[in-house]
Amino acid sequence: MQGIWRDQQLAAGRTLVGRKIGLTSKAMQQATGITEPDYGVMFDDTVYATGAEIPFDDFANVRIEVELAFVLKHPLEGPDCTLEDALAAIDYAVPALEVLNSHIELEGRTIVDTISDNAAYGAMVLGDVHLDPQEVDLRWVPGVLSRNGEIEETGVAAGVLGHPATGVAWLANKFHQHGARLEAGEIILAGSFTRPMWVERGDEVVCDYREGGTITCRFV
Repeated sequence: MQGIWRDQQLAAGRTLVGRKIGLTSKAMQQATGITEPDYGVMFDDTVYATGAEIPFDDFANVRIEVELAFVLKHPLEGPDCTLEDALAAIDYAVPALEVLNSHIELEGRTIVDTISDNAAYGAMVLGDVHLDPQEVDLRWVPGVLSRNGEIEETGVAAGVLGHPATGVAWLANKFHQHGARLEAGEIILAGSFTRPMWVERGDEVVCDYREGGTITCRFV
């Protein structure tokens, strides 16, 4: 189902810019009741820069997740891709907030449901600080997520499979099963290391990533 929808969007003129991985942390698996990762596709018209105003009505069941995104400098292909392989293929990491857009019932979902729903991906908001994975221990990048001035969620990126780039290797191996690979230049959104935070129209969202800078957005 996801592949059919993806091809329809590409035929309509949208440009694929990357992939998202979800349900990669215990926090998210406990929040959904699903015990394995899922994945989806991301198009160019879903990418916002920090400081953006985001149309609330463009999404359903609107929630925010705290993540790191990775931009690849080399293609990455399974079937035996490791964390070290993924780190070697990554150009840089950048803090990112994911806007969830779920079209299915939140209770009783299965992994098939979430993949068919494009892993509930709606949009992402990218920070403006690039982190070199060869110089920064990405496991310890923190996220302090606030809504309207109140801290709602906190976490560190090690919550994603022990290292946030582990998901990139996992996805490369998963794609190999379908005769595909991750391409140079793609953005890989690696999964949340906090629980999803519900937002409403008018909410101001801020996430402090310490050395990764701060991401802000507002829902209008």
